[in-house]
Amino acid sequence: MGQTKYISVIVPLKLDWIPTYRTDLNLPAGTRVYVSMAHKQYVGVVAGETARPDVPESRILPVDGIADLPPVSLTEIRLWQFVADYYMCTIGEVYKMAYPALKTATEEIQARTRIRLETRLERLKEKFEKARNDTTRSRYEAEIRKTVAELEGQHDSGLPGADPELTDAQKAADAEISQSFAEGKIALLHGVTGSGKTEIYIHEALKTVRNGRNVLYLVPEIAISRQLEDRLRIFFGERLLTFHSAETAVHRRDVATKMRNGSYVLLGTRSSLFLPHHDLGLIIVDEEHDSSYKQDNPAPRYNGRDTAVMLGNICHSDVILGSATPSLESLYNCETGRYRLISLPVRYYGGGETEIEVIDTIAERKKKGMRGSFSIKLIDRIRKALSEGGQVILLRGRRAYSPVVQCDTCGDIPRCPHCNVSMSYHKTKERLVCHYCGYSEPFTGKCHVCGGSLQPLGAGTQRIEEEAEKLFPEARIARLDSDTGQDPSIIKAFAKGETNILIGTQIVTKGFDFEGLKLVAVLQADSLLGQQDFRADEKAMQLLEQFRGRCARRGGKGLFVIQTAKSSHPVYGQLQGSSESGFITGQLSERKEFGYPPYSRIINVIIKDHSEKRLDYMAGILYKKIAGEMEALGPFAPAIDKVSDLFIRHIRVMLPKDRTLSDKKEKLRRTIAEFEKSMTYQGHVTVDVDPV
Repeated sequence: MGQTKYISVIVPLKLDWIPTYRTDLNLPAGTRVYVSMAHKQYVGVVAGETARPDVPESRILPVDGIADLPPVSLTEIRLWQFVADYYMCTIGEVYKMAYPALKTATEEIQARTRIRLETRLERLKEKFEKARNDTTRSRYEAEIRKTVAELEGQHDSGLPGADPELTDAQKAADAEISQSFAEGKIALLHGVTGSGKTEIYIHEALKTVRNGRNVLYLVPEIAISRQLEDRLRIFFGERLLTFHSAETAVHRRDVATKMRNGSYVLLGTRSSLFLPHHDLGLIIVDEEHDSSYKQDNPAPRYNGRDTAVMLGNICHSDVILGSATPSLESLYNCETGRYRLISLPVRYYGGGETEIEVIDTIAERKKKGMRGSFSIKLIDRIRKALSEGGQVILLRGRRAYSPVVQCDTCGDIPRCPHCNVSMSYHKTKERLVCHYCGYSEPFTGKCHVCGGSLQPLGAGTQRIEEEAEKLFPEARIARLDSDTGQDPSIIKAFAKGETNILIGTQIVTKGFDFEGLKLVAVLQADSLLGQQDFRADEKAMQLLEQFRGRCARRGGKGLFVIQTAKSSHPVYGQLQGSSESGFITGQLSERKEFGYPPYSRIINVIIKDHSEKRLDYMAGILYKKIAGEMEALGPFAPAIDKVSDLFIRHIRVMLPKDRTLSDKKEKLRRTIAEFEKSMTYQGHVTVDVDPV
């Protein structure tokens, strides 16, 4: 027996400390071990040796055993600690997210599979030695090669495609990116939609792979990953791996195995950051401005873009952030010299201008120029595009048939009994559904209050689809929203020209590339502008500019139609002609004047309780404690102040972006912890750093 050692073990629990266990074995950092905590057994990760705790030996539990699982790399542990510190959560919560129970279970299955394969390999070798003729020996030899390949997770590491051909503008941008890397800076590639950013990403990824290092290529949405996969496969072959939540557990397990055993180009969404990366030479964050990179729940509430920068720093990787509409935070980092701004102002195929037409729906209704959700002007534009063989995408920011139903007798609007929101009408299922907690009930058409008739108000994507089918009976129409499950066949059919009109929520504005798209239109655009948020104009501008960029990507002319009841809104004026730099300068000046990010850090302290009275009392006490230490606003109720029977209050903490930031975050963490302990109020408070 060896000398007793004391080791810190990360367990997948929300603990403000890392528990200490004892062992007489040499267990290096990253080893996966079984440990007990509160009479339950967990798979923990050894963080390292530590000093003996100042407690009786009997209270220090021994390690239960070594898990037959791949070790966690030191890179992963460093990233977990970075994320835990920055986003004010525990390292156990980060570990639980990176290695959920399902993943650990499939790894255990994988370990058993490996034992089975090793046993099979030994038997095949014995049979090979005993074989009496060449035919039998050849058969066993082929089976041995196949089994070895399965054990090693081998795949073709060749690069099947030639490098993409770059235009002069792309070559100039690529040279600037190389210069940025030479200076040790992050490259922010600001390329207009359709400028060919993807070709530059591929070119840089090929250089990285040829230098013997690996690549992580992040996209904000699963649907974008699916469309991009076929394109990247041409250049990277079987070296290309994909990872996102829609993949099966078996596929995700296999991805991690192949990453450990070979070289890779990994295409994935934000969770790909927490895979077992090694020799990582390049991280690409496409559509870096996209809010889908932010995880809202559960902890860690991290931003994938910013975490990618953290990972790049740990791995000494080059990082490219790319967007047609960069976030103000990233542009600010270029101003301060942390990033290098690279512009790509021309489209890859040239031309491709998209005209913008704003249609005032109030004026159109007055002159009877509306047909349901469509203006006669828009109907004419769509018919013209279809007659010329073009395709159309229609954006509506709400799914379902109607976002609200109302009694035509008493005016009552059915609301979710668990959330402070109205329920949406889903016609295909004949149900009223809450889009926050998922509660639903049959739609009877009768008012619960007076028995009157319930009438749909407004139009969601289902209703738009129904109206479009009547207006354009000759067209092949599809819908893309969360109700259709973001079926990849919908995107593929539209890309092949098998459908003419695609109707969807904001997913349709993302980085898709459709050759035949000639017209894009926003219906009820006002819903994009009605957010009470200092980022509202920036988000609306990004979404509308991205949507416009889907159109006329192969040259020719395109048309972007915006139907709105607020035609004089400055965002529309900006889209139609004002300079982009003027908009950015104005937004940054406004942020600086009011002390908003990127000139400060915002932390939302969120308090939830089943009792609204107790919530207001507790939130008031916590606010006074926080405001006594630093600048804070609140407590206030958010726009949706009750979800799943929990009432919600926010306290907004504003921290200066200086050397005191880390100390003040730690002070805030202690203040909250002391409040929870003194008031016996654990489990009610969460923290969201850099909310979007």
